[in-house]
Amino acid sequence: MKSLMKAKINDLDEIVKMDSEVIGDDRRRKYIQKAVEEERCIVIKIDALIVGFLIFDTHFFDCSFIALIIVKPTERRKGYATSLIQYFIYIYHQLRKYFLQPINPTKECRKYLKQMGS
Repeated sequence: MKSLMKAKINDLDEIVKMDSEVIGDDRRRKYIQKAVEEERCIVIKIDALIVGFLIFDTHFFDCSFIALIIVKPTERRKGYATSLIQYFIYIYHQLRKYFLQPINPTKECRKYLKQMGS
């Protein structure tokens, strides 16, 4: 069963492990921990296991800024990133502007963003 929610501090190790698998180390642990503590991290769980997360900021030039989206490599292309973005928009629908800018967008990333309406 799929569920989306704000991350809890007891999710931290699982989130950092996933992030480390993607980037190769745990250098973002403090950044992720701060986001969890400030309730700026959303996770998607499948059968109680975290398969992806999104970190956001709401203080970026009066815009909501999605700072980071990570989905487990084995769980990609299943709509989980889309679900995270849609959940974020649903929760923060009162915010007027959203901002997402990939650092090094791949062809697939650009296609995905176009499909999402950016």
